[in-house]
Amino acid sequence: MRAKLLPVAGLVLALAGTAHAAGDPAAGERKAATCLGCHGVEGYRNAYPNYHVPKLGGQHAQYLVSALKAYKNGQRSHETMRAQAATLSERDMQDIAAYFEQAGGDE
Repeated sequence: MRAKLLPVAGLVLALAGTAHAAGDPAAGERKAATCLGCHGVEGYRNAYPNYHVPKLGGQHAQYLVSALKAYKNGQRSHETMRAQAATLSERDMQDIAAYFEQAGGDE
């Protein structure tokens, strides 16, 4: 019986660690003001190169953190995003991601 419960307990613990963003949504809301200039505008398109700017509300926090890190280290190429991400600490990224995750489709 104990051997059967061990994998289940491990799975529960693993999922519990991913269920909540590590950041502080209230702090993230303050830090995300710059982000909202583009990502909070319905239907916004970048002028050059021309592409749709995604809204971030409701996106998974870990995805957002991974994306910000990729911009910061040059794995994703977008000069504006790279410049923005370069100014962010790990804590900033976690807070901003937590804010957007809890914002749902509102932002």
